[in-house]
Amino acid sequence: MNYFYSAMNEKRKKSGFVFKTYEAPNQSPFEKLFEIFKELITYTSGDFDEAIDWLRQLDKEYELTTPEYTIDDFIEDLKNKGYIREEIEFGDDGEGSGKGKLSITAKTERAIRKQALEHIFGKIKRSGSGNHKSKGIGIGDEHTGDFRAYQFGDALEKVSMTESLRNAQINNGIGDFNLTEDDLVVEETLHKSQMSTVLMIDISHSMILYGEDRITPAKKVAMALAELITTRYPKDTLDILVFGNDAWPIKIKDLPYLKVGPFHTNTVAGLKLAMDMLRRKRNTNKQIFMITDGKPSCLNMPDGQYYKNSNGLDPFITNKCYAMAQQARRLHIPITTFMIAEDPYLMQFIREFTQANRGKAFYTGLKGLGEMIFEDYENNRKKRIKG
Repeated sequence: MNYFYSAMNEKRKKSGFVFKTYEAPNQSPFEKLFEIFKELITYTSGDFDEAIDWLRQLDKEYELTTPEYTIDDFIEDLKNKGYIREEIEFGDDGEGSGKGKLSITAKTERAIRKQALEHIFGKIKRSGSGNHKSKGIGIGDEHTGDFRAYQFGDALEKVSMTESLRNAQINNGIGDFNLTEDDLVVEETLHKSQMSTVLMIDISHSMILYGEDRITPAKKVAMALAELITTRYPKDTLDILVFGNDAWPIKIKDLPYLKVGPFHTNTVAGLKLAMDMLRRKRNTNKQIFMITDGKPSCLNMPDGQYYKNSNGLDPFITNKCYAMAQQARRLHIPITTFMIAEDPYLMQFIREFTQANRGKAFYTGLKGLGEMIFEDYENNRKKRIKG
């Protein structure tokens, strides 16, 4: 059955959302609407009423429901299944108005993160990229299938008895069986190290300028990354911060509600907070991911005021950014920047910033952002530890 699945390229247009057809699997009426609802609630930053308004408009245009199952039936199911709750609104006098406002619950927040992971990380799996394969071998618990001769100090549980017995038979014969140290072989393993990651998200006004929605894809990547780490790599840590005029941490559950503000871009404040977060982590392996359009335009001054230059790339500001990148390098914290604008002068700033940190940068449009950030996380999570 064909129905229209949200595939918005720009959050706001005069004509509304942009949709494309999608071939749905065999789903119940609730499941089909819920897939669309989860997309809409992300684009509306958690505003339930706005998301339902959009859903009703789509229903009129594309006939998503039937007389047997309406939008009102869907809302009732959302309540019964624990995806939304009703909150009483209170007036200035503290008295309840009797009117209930519907809002999403933690269960919906988890469902949105899971969907983001499937949409973004699923592409990685289909493309054939590795599953946290490190570049080297070490002392660990993930078998590589490669063998080497036993060395003094190797743990006995690492000895491959099958291969060792085979060597003994070849070297000494079956009739006069004898197993010596020279026959022993050890299977190589990969070390599964812990990683502490800070994800920085630019929420300055330029993230929605010129009719291009850059913040929603950034939110989706953050939600998917959070779901990946908490479910597949629970020993890793992920902290998320946003930066505009200032920088502040946010919780994973707050991601669906994230909005762009009337802010400049204080990249330095974001980097300072990220490094402060990572200093408190005990893990050896630390990294910063930064999603930005690459236009720093604000700094905190000692007197508590802001130094701002909306034109961007003011040398006073960019030099502070380079200094922070160098400081992170001295702390052995690589910064991977995901640049989601294509202006040549902004890309040049990111190149110089990356060189100062000796990190990495991906110059990508919105389409490839999710794939690239997950390829980077998967490829860099493990560090080489020599056995």
